[in-house]
Amino acid sequence: MVVLAAHGSRASEANEAHVAMAAALRDALDGAADVVPAFLELAEPSIGVAIDQVAGAGAARVIVVAHFLYPGRHVTEHVPEIVAAAAARHPEIQVELAGASGSAPEMVGLLAGLARAALSG
Repeated sequence: MVVLAAHGSRASEANEAHVAMAAALRDALDGAADVVPAFLELAEPSIGVAIDQVAGAGAARVIVVAHFLYPGRHVTEHVPEIVAAAAARHPEIQVELAGASGSAPEMVGLLAGLARAALSG
C-alpha cells in the first residue's frame, strides 16, 4: 500500500489534482500497490489518518511517498514525525517513508522536458 502525501490546499482544485495524481500513480504501478492520497494540512484525509485507515484495512506494509519538491521542515521534520507516530501506533505492520519527489534524479529531466517544449513553441 502506498500513501501519496502532499501539503494540501485551501483550493479544492489543487486537492482534486492530488487525488487524480494518486489515481495516476496507482495505474502506473500496474497493480503492484494501491495508492491512497493524503494531506499534511488543509485537506482530508491527513497522512496519519490515511495510514490508520490502510492499516485497519489489513495492509501489512505502508510506504509513504512525500510529494514535496524541496527539503523544508515538512519533508525533514513534520512528515517523518507523522510517519514515526503512525508506525508506533501500528507495530504489527511495516510503515516507512520513501524519499520526497523533489529529490528524485528524474526531476531535472522532467523540468528540462517542460522547458524544451516551451522553448520550441
